[in-house]
Amino acid sequence: MTVASELTFFPSTDGDIAYLDTGSGDLVVLLHAGYVDHRLFEAQIPALAAGHRVVAVDIRGHGWTANATEPFRWADNLACLLRHLDAGPAVLAGVSMGGAVAGDTAMEYPELVRGIVLSGATVSDFQYTHEVTRRVVEESQRTLHSGDIDGWLKVFLGSAAGPFRSAEDLDPRILDHLREMALHTLAKHTPGERNWHVPMTDTWARVPKIDVPVLTVNGTLDSPDLLADAERFANTARNGRSVLVEGTAHFPNLEKPEEFNAILLDFLREL
Repeated sequence: MTVASELTFFPSTDGDIAYLDTGSGDLVVLLHAGYVDHRLFEAQIPALAAGHRVVAVDIRGHGWTANATEPFRWADNLACLLRHLDAGPAVLAGVSMGGAVAGDTAMEYPELVRGIVLSGATVSDFQYTHEVTRRVVEESQRTLHSGDIDGWLKVFLGSAAGPFRSAEDLDPRILDHLREMALHTLAKHTPGERNWHVPMTDTWARVPKIDVPVLTVNGTLDSPDLLADAERFANTARNGRSVLVEGTAHFPNLEKPEEFNAILLDFLREL
């Protein structure tokens, strides 16, 4: 398990951005889901670092990266870090929120990106329409904003299983891993604090302009509306394709890490 001493800290204009930096070769940047941190990719980092430089970032307000104290956009933060690394252009591979960050960055800073992988993700202004998933999102927001951490954790861990299973269907080690990361991030925040993130809007109009290779990787048990939107993303980008991982939901990289790694490595070899 990563400790702070193993991380590198980039002094951005709004506090440090933490990242794990390992391996050598062409740059691959890993971007985690919401509420967790770079440790989401513990099963991916060694496989990728065998042939690439791998940077696994803690996104603003997560893990060991500083909370925001002023308005910010994901893409701007990542672009600052990429320029600091001076090793690009990079392949950006993100899960859930991290996939949205990858997509935003490819739209805003195409010169810094040579490929993107979106897992459990689509455009950053996507809104769930599936009834069960919408209820989960609403309950997550309610419990989080009220400070009901136990209630929120139950919803969060259940959502990792997707709308057709329960948390009990997942390997307990996955649940423990997600719980530990989420509690670490939540400890940095207080209920009702200001959200400084400035979301991008009207992203679909920009997807056809993405001219780097795009891969979407999704679990077949994830929310159907997300799956459809991810497929649309792959078909709308100039050079996109999609892959499904059977028997997994929102975190195929955790449920079937070897299969996920093979898919990712195949994509990297084709660039």
